[in-house]
Amino acid sequence: MTALRLLQRMKRDWMHTGRRPSGLCGAALLVAARMHDFRRTVREVISVVKVCESTLRKRLTEFEDTPTSQLTVDEFMKIDLEEECDPPSYTAGQRKLRMKELEQVLSKQLEEVEGEISSYQDAIEMELENSRPKAKGALASLSKDGGRPTPRPGVPARPPAHGSQPGHLRLHPRVHLLPEPGPQ
Repeated sequence: MTALRLLQRMKRDWMHTGRRPSGLCGAALLVAARMHDFRRTVREVISVVKVCESTLRKRLTEFEDTPTSQLTVDEFMKIDLEEECDPPSYTAGQRKLRMKELEQVLSKQLEEVEGEISSYQDAIEMELENSRPKAKGALASLSKDGGRPTPRPGVPARPPAHGSQPGHLRLHPRVHLLPEPGPQ
């Protein structure tokens, strides 16, 4: 009798539309059995109604989203709710729309925060550059490019010295040592 009341309530909540009745019957049987302290497993119900476990789980989660699932056993037996719920497919669509809207809002906020962070980072770098002591004299040209002198106007740049490729050690103008090959 309780399973029939559950099915009526599921039908009133539009859970039956577009569905085969065996999944709803299985969910109603499982809930009714547990309401009356009969411990039935999901596998036992599946073997009776011949549906997949995932189908039964979906129907149970859809029923969980209805106001009827929030009632106690006594309230369910005494009270008959007058209101109807929206169909599960409609509520799922509404949930997806809300998630997309939230994603858009969060992405806009993330872009704003990233822009703010980059402006702060630029300001910090400018402040650090201005607060560093300035090199004077012959060392001033070595400070910016990692030890390479900046070219002066009107003076041709010197070609790199022989053996100054990366990985070579220059000991003498005619002697070069290649680095030892590492373990492979």
